[in-house]
Amino acid sequence: MLGSVGRVGIVALVVIGGGGLVLKLSGGAAAEEARRVPPVLHDVAATPATQSLVLAGGCFWGVQGAFQHVAGVVTATAGYAGGSAATATYEMTETGQTGHAEAVEIVFDPQQVSYGQLLQIFFSVVHDPTQVDQQGPDVGKQYRSVIFPLNGEQQKVASDYIAQLRGEGAFARPLATSIEVGKTFYRAEAYHQDYVYNNPNQPYVYVYEQPKIEALKRLFPEEYREHPVLVAEKAG
Repeated sequence: MLGSVGRVGIVALVVIGGGGLVLKLSGGAAAEEARRVPPVLHDVAATPATQSLVLAGGCFWGVQGAFQHVAGVVTATAGYAGGSAATATYEMTETGQTGHAEAVEIVFDPQQVSYGQLLQIFFSVVHDPTQVDQQGPDVGKQYRSVIFPLNGEQQKVASDYIAQLRGEGAFARPLATSIEVGKTFYRAEAYHQDYVYNNPNQPYVYVYEQPKIEALKRLFPEEYREHPVLVAEKAG
């Protein structure tokens, strides 16, 4: 992500005399428009206990921010997955050489929302799954589209769903989402948690991340909740 309004994509910030702000952006391939893609044909079985999944789809600020507004999500934590514990830091991950992707661990109540429903939201509004090693202005392996299944059932549902979306031609361009098994999730630094909620007017958040939440509200009104479930609140 453009952490301090300076990474690839923001070309100029121009303050106009009347107090207005013009944000001129460039960089990155044109993204697929958010749309509600078809649901999974078969899902992970519901259990009385909570379940977890780990997803990566670009800057973890926006992925976390969107899933925090999904009813049934208990926690959504920003972090890293795909590499080793030794390189699970923001500074090292941003080199694009660690194997890590910026990822989010989602704990959810399967009696309220299912694994398959969360995948549907992921492909519909959380990111553009057709972009290779990129989301919007953010470019690099750390921004790739990945599902990190935590067990064989999740892997099967994810694999079948990707094949289903490809077969149905849900997107104009080929899907780039991969499945990486056996990877550990590492929690990100505290200053990355709840970033969208804490910084709604930060230019990058306003332009690239807030629209994901708006699309969730528009396309998944029954799954949307107004107040996000925050890491800070769960930590007490």
